[in-house]
Amino acid sequence: MPTVNAVSGPIDTADLGFTLMHEHILVTSPGVRQNFPVWDRAAEVERSIEKLKQAIARGVRTLVDLTPTDWRDIDFVKEAVAGSGMQVIVATGIYWEVPHYFRAQSGRSIDHIAELFIGDIRDGIMDSGVRAGIIKCATDEPGVTEDVERILRASARAQRATGVPISTHTHSASEVGLKQQDVFESEGVDLSRVVIGHSGDSEDIAYLTKLMERGSYIGMDRFGIDIFLPTDKRVATVATLCEMGYAEKMVLSHDAACYFEWADPALRKQVVPNWHFNHIPDDVIPALRDAGVSQEQIRAMTVDNPRRIFERQGSY
Repeated sequence: MPTVNAVSGPIDTADLGFTLMHEHILVTSPGVRQNFPVWDRAAEVERSIEKLKQAIARGVRTLVDLTPTDWRDIDFVKEAVAGSGMQVIVATGIYWEVPHYFRAQSGRSIDHIAELFIGDIRDGIMDSGVRAGIIKCATDEPGVTEDVERILRASARAQRATGVPISTHTHSASEVGLKQQDVFESEGVDLSRVVIGHSGDSEDIAYLTKLMERGSYIGMDRFGIDIFLPTDKRVATVATLCEMGYAEKMVLSHDAACYFEWADPALRKQVVPNWHFNHIPDDVIPALRDAGVSQEQIRAMTVDNPRRIFERQGSY
């Protein structure tokens, strides 16, 4: 069987099991931890290990960490993986708030950016020994700006060079997933190698089916962020799409993190109490069953589709 790069080394795609396709080990503000005494690193590693173990106890076997390189701490991730036993696949790529190094005004080419992504996949992330297994890129409410388009095109070129899938961040209300597909298609990417992320923020069946009919998977991947869309509406949308025959084009996740620096933990717990890795196993899957989604369809979204997404990349 094909293998996929993971933190602990290549793993057979047949062994991925129940996979959360859009999560994070840590989300940080670049430079803050390196310059201010804002965290207890050892304590956060232990908390991360415990959160990953809780997910494993609920049947989750693999977590795809889509943290872009501009937020990444690969050594932290390695420690959390080693202590928990979770299979974790990490990404290469850049967020939509593009760092100055990658902007058009820097004079650096799209191909240069693509080569950096390719290096993370083929050679490994710096001297960590960890090779990325997926490409992350992002487009938000401002749309496909010049600098964002450069990252999308670099992601597309890296995808074509390596065969690994692309998974995106989108602002679903702006339907920017379709614009991402336009860019990828213009670069020759097979759109079935793309997951259009945060599609679950939308109840617009017409928009969601357009994305899937063009070949892409859609990420129903923000369960627990009820301030964007409540869980019951997310469940209803997934159930409707399953009834329409699209179970084999969706993946489920939370977009949650073990360590999330962008909000005080107490505030986060108050505003989004269900935003954690256990919400789908504990709450969402039973709700999907109650909504008429079959066990076969649930398995497709949590096991079979992630395997299909990764198994086509092969070994390199």
